[in-house]
Amino acid sequence: MKKIAVYCGASSGNNKIYQDAARKLGRWLVHENLELVYGGGGVGLMGTLASEVLHNGGKVHGVMPQELVDRGAAFSELSDLEVVANMSIRKQEMLTMADGCIALPGGPGTLEEIVEAFSWARIGNNDNPCVLYNINGYYNPLKTMFDEMVHADFLTQIDREKLLFSDSLTEILAFMTTYIPPKVRHYQN
Repeated sequence: MKKIAVYCGASSGNNKIYQDAARKLGRWLVHENLELVYGGGGVGLMGTLASEVLHNGGKVHGVMPQELVDRGAAFSELSDLEVVANMSIRKQEMLTMADGCIALPGGPGTLEEIVEAFSWARIGNNDNPCVLYNINGYYNPLKTMFDEMVHADFLTQIDREKLLFSDSLTEILAFMTTYIPPKVRHYQN
């Protein structure tokens, strides 16, 4: 593993614990010699995370749609910002660049990106491990929903185990370094 895509919001949340977690994740990435791939923003948890990585000597790769650059969302301290046409291209480019995916607490966009990455893993279009950095139990309701998918036979237990919810960076690293992508499903009528 060399690069980790981190999905996080343009907001900081209303609890300092989320900003602290973004800074901790940034320091961890540098310590583990992992480069950050993220949405390129300079505000919210995105800005906090990227600043922490840069200020600790790490490498940061931003990917941002032109419309967000035009609105002033790009992080001015980035030396590596790829500007793309739209969000779909951004998501694909981030997955292509990265060797793993982590979601910090965030809003609908963060949730959509990590769930799409996991969904793509199940159909064979993403070999990256997917992790929800479950700070302060933020993702517990989503964890329950994924468990309900298994209970209702919409998700296999084997595939469910390919998605980690954890607040431990040690556990996250172990999961990511030993990850084997889900077996690609084949269908019969």
